[in-house]
Amino acid sequence: MNQAAKIGLPPIAPSDARLFVLGSLPGDASLAARQYYAHPQNQFWKLLGGVLDEDLHGLPYERRLERLAEHRVGLWDVIASAVRPGSLDQAIRDAAHNQIERLLHDFPELRAIAFNGGTSSRIGRKLIGAGDHRPALIDLPSSSPANTRPLAEKVEAWAELRRFLDQ
Repeated sequence: MNQAAKIGLPPIAPSDARLFVLGSLPGDASLAARQYYAHPQNQFWKLLGGVLDEDLHGLPYERRLERLAEHRVGLWDVIASAVRPGSLDQAIRDAAHNQIERLLHDFPELRAIAFNGGTSSRIGRKLIGAGDHRPALIDLPSSSPANTRPLAEKVEAWAELRRFLDQ
């Protein structure tokens, strides 16, 4: 039985973005809602809200995106489309990748690219490659509910993003 490929979401970013947070491929709840990190148990909005000192989790989605733009933060994924039963990264097959290297040219003020989870990091680092004029690359523990690391550990790791934002 052939499964149809799941197609990710477009990038969301202000033209002056300084930080991009890249996931792997949105899960089924996010794809159905057409919203990044829509699964109610995903900790993304709490973690990034902690970095920004704002309650992003408590805001409507459109307001969350406005707040990210005001802080010069962009969102995207390293995988454009893939066959994947369910939402786990381990089930991804036949992945087509986004042109992540475009970020280096399209966002001249970019200081850092943060990878939300191991799959994002593994693929994203290959797509970006080596270079002297690239932004900092940061590996973060996944915000997914499948990542069972304690929230306090995730908060500590994600706090590193603060140094790339305007205060």
